[in-house]
Amino acid sequence: MSELKWYVVRVVSGQEKKVKSYLETEIVRAKLEEFIPQVLIPMEKVYEMRQGKKRVRERNFFPGYVIVHADLTHGEAHHLINSVPGVIGFLGSDEGGASKTPVPLRQSEINRILGRVDEVEEFEEKTETPFIVGESVKVMDGPFSGFTGTIEEVFEERKKLNVMVKIFGRNTPVELNYMQVEKQE
Repeated sequence: MSELKWYVVRVVSGQEKKVKSYLETEIVRAKLEEFIPQVLIPMEKVYEMRQGKKRVRERNFFPGYVIVHADLTHGEAHHLINSVPGVIGFLGSDEGGASKTPVPLRQSEINRILGRVDEVEEFEEKTETPFIVGESVKVMDGPFSGFTGTIEEVFEERKKLNVMVKIFGRNTPVELNYMQVEKQE
């Protein structure tokens, strides 16, 4: 019977992706997929505004750490993880020695980490609120920030809207992306 648990592996900061890729390659090569089924880098999506556009980028929320789902009772699994270039060792090893058995994460801790990843995905879905033609919106970003207008056209696939904005008393059509507008209540 396999004893799969989650462990935190300390790695050289900035090399998390490289270590994950090395680990996955070595696991397959050594045929240890049964004992190390998953290697994770906990990431979170960060929204930022750049040149008037809302961009999403992924950021590691535990720099210098990789999380491994493994059965370390199998000696080869423990050795394989420790021998990958860039790996410093397991976090929570008793007395800090490399040969000692690492302490696994508690289920509540791993749920919180994995839960954070799920929350981000749910939030992602919420931001894709479809707009309706004729709906009133307020421009939140760009040169027309602060203006209100009416949606004339919705381009769902491109996440863009044609909005009729009143500028100096005249209706002017403006193409904006979903992130630049907010629904009026």
